[in-house]
Amino acid sequence: MVNPKNHQHVEKDCPCNCENRFIWPRIKATNGVPVVPPSEVVPEGAIIPTIHRYFYIVTADLDLTNGATLPATLFWNDNADPITEFTIFSPNGYINLYINAVMQEGGIYTVTPASLTIDPYNAALYRGTPIIIESLGFTTK
Repeated sequence: MVNPKNHQHVEKDCPCNCENRFIWPRIKATNGVPVVPPSEVVPEGAIIPTIHRYFYIVTADLDLTNGATLPATLFWNDNADPITEFTIFSPNGYINLYINAVMQEGGIYTVTPASLTIDPYNAALYRGTPIIIESLGFTTK
């Protein structure tokens, strides 16, 4: 073995018999030359995101064999307030659906201001499963 401090060969018995093992030298942090960040570039226009999240926890097992439609009135927002409709940012936005904290494919659901429709699938959502709709929109300033 090699001593990392003075790079001299050291005899040492290793229980795993790894005689040719490389020992990395220690890396020390130093107060080097400070790096000056580049000046900030401010674009002429700024993109402002707006995000709305809606939550629902399935209260009874939901068979998806024939699909399912959940009205917006079942959901609540980030402030735990019940809602009457989903905000849809069109054309400058998109919607993500999370079931049990897993993002779902965009082609298996449709969201309108009034409801979430999940396409037919040979599966079920069980009582206690969280459903989250995330609606993102973008404007310029």
